[in-house]
Amino acid sequence: MNDRADAIILEATRVLDLCRERGLTVATAESCTGGLVAGALTEIAGSSDVVDRGFITYSNAAKMDVLGVSATTLRAHGAVSAETAREMVTGLLAAAGTSLGVSITGIAGPGGGSDEKPVGLVHFAAMRADGQMIERREVFAGQDRSGVRRLAVLTALAMLAELAG
Repeated sequence: MNDRADAIILEATRVLDLCRERGLTVATAESCTGGLVAGALTEIAGSSDVVDRGFITYSNAAKMDVLGVSATTLRAHGAVSAETAREMVTGLLAAAGTSLGVSITGIAGPGGGSDEKPVGLVHFAAMRADGQMIERREVFAGQDRSGVRRLAVLTALAMLAELAG
């Protein structure tokens, strides 16, 4: 196992432990990570007492149909935006009814980037059922597709741990 994989397992374990201590449940809404956050959490035996569900909403249609992201938001800001990440996590918690949720949307590459939205740009939103939300915008420059996705997983897990803590 490499250092990044070890870090992901450690962070996922931390999230699960914090959630267990506080009786919290988790759901994910993932675009560019394609289910890797839910996968990291469920890699750990016994995670079913914390992890409720995960949605892979890769297309705009899925973001709208499953999470209730508005077409207006997608037209005005694009799928890779703080606004979309915020609507994704809000819709996630409404659909899942969990204590915590996290959303991830970005450009993993190698193509698809622009000057305004470069490859490696990822927007995150994590939210508690009580409405407390944290948001992040990261640019994982100089990474290949796998690197962007793995760093996005680490960031999302850290955000869940922050809200669970």
